[in-house]
Amino acid sequence: MTDTGFAGFGLPQMLLKALDEAGYQTPTPIQTAAIPELMKGRDMLALAQTGTGKTAAFALPVMAVLSRAHGTRQPKSVRALILAPTRELAIQIQDNIRVYSRHSHLRSTVIVGGVSMNNQVKELAGGVDILVATPGRLLDHLNQRTVRLDTVSHLVLDEADRMLDMGFIKDIKKIIAALPTKRHSMLFSATMPGEIEELGRFILHQPARVDLSPPKRTAENIEQRVHFVAAAEKRPLLVNLLKDAAMSRVIVFTRTKHVANRIAEFLGKNRIEADAIHGNKSQNARQRALTRFKSGDIRVLVATDIAARGIDVDEISHVVNYDLPNEPESYVHRIGRTARAGSAGVAISFCDATENEYLRDIERLTKQKLTVAGGEQLPSEPKAPRDYAQKRPFRGEQKRQGGKPGENKNGEHKHAHRGGKPQGEHHGGNAGKANHRNGRRPQQRTQTAH
Repeated sequence: MTDTGFAGFGLPQMLLKALDEAGYQTPTPIQTAAIPELMKGRDMLALAQTGTGKTAAFALPVMAVLSRAHGTRQPKSVRALILAPTRELAIQIQDNIRVYSRHSHLRSTVIVGGVSMNNQVKELAGGVDILVATPGRLLDHLNQRTVRLDTVSHLVLDEADRMLDMGFIKDIKKIIAALPTKRHSMLFSATMPGEIEELGRFILHQPARVDLSPPKRTAENIEQRVHFVAAAEKRPLLVNLLKDAAMSRVIVFTRTKHVANRIAEFLGKNRIEADAIHGNKSQNARQRALTRFKSGDIRVLVATDIAARGIDVDEISHVVNYDLPNEPESYVHRIGRTARAGSAGVAISFCDATENEYLRDIERLTKQKLTVAGGEQLPSEPKAPRDYAQKRPFRGEQKRQGGKPGENKNGEHKHAHRGGKPQGEHHGGNAGKANHRNGRRPQQRTQTAH
């Protein structure tokens, strides 16, 4: 390893050895930009897409500092806190940290919702150097006084925009209020809406700024196609497409949890190995489905947008948007699950007559037209009453468009306000709920921050 690699950052030898054994040779652009500034102790506001090596970019400098300070851990104490929006992302971060720290004395753990707190309490009892957590479950531990944060010297918020979308902003502010004022803070986000800028001003002090957002919204090596299809024909079309052996490892994205379950069951009846992953599943069930998908035991993973970020699975051949997302940014994150690490991938989207405007928003954001499959024609939208724009959708339309009444775009129950308490993380359920619109026709769509 030369000084142009990780050794040039001044990292301790124990970290360099672990990186070398894990096959890390050349730093990614985000690592090259972020690590030197973080090694100087500067706070950081970083804009970078998922799958760019962000975990190593923030974790290695933190671990370098912690590894040089030997001391007795205090009961229930934490030295570095990393917050992530979903259980899967938190577990993935912890897995990476475990790799980096294999030759060090650092002790780390992860706490997420959906599982019993008992083992987590035991893990925290003796104190940890690095804690990776979802905000809701961390607040559970704070309220029960099974963890203390007054010893935190490093704070990382990863996928901050996703935490904002999921309604975690008030939880985050409560957590920050429990931290020492003097600390090293980092905020990483895939997008930078105004609310993230405001959050950065709240938690960061004279931060270094890193902006590695790509000039093109989607990777050039992703082939993007769209099928114009009636809603009732989506499931048969999916089965027909999956007859292609080239679709070897596929994520199918839906807007709601109940649709994800129905698709997985439908595929199973058609002898296609599939499982569903969403917020209603227990953490053990979610991890079991993800493990089976990674190992190849199942060919298709059907998911809500909970899997659009934070799930890093190699060699995903295809992403299928069974339902077009009603947020164009979600499309970018969804299809980013394929064509990772320089490989090629295919993104296939189904568009029924109610989703035309969603498609136009996606093409406007990505600045490219999706290739229409099979010479199909854009379907005309159903005619609406003259004063439809002033009317709320009736219940039948709500259910057909985006899930049950009272659910957000992922089919998860919404809160009374954006910063509401994420229901699942506090009570062992979902990894947070977004306060989004649901079931509205495109012409009624409202803007949300991304």
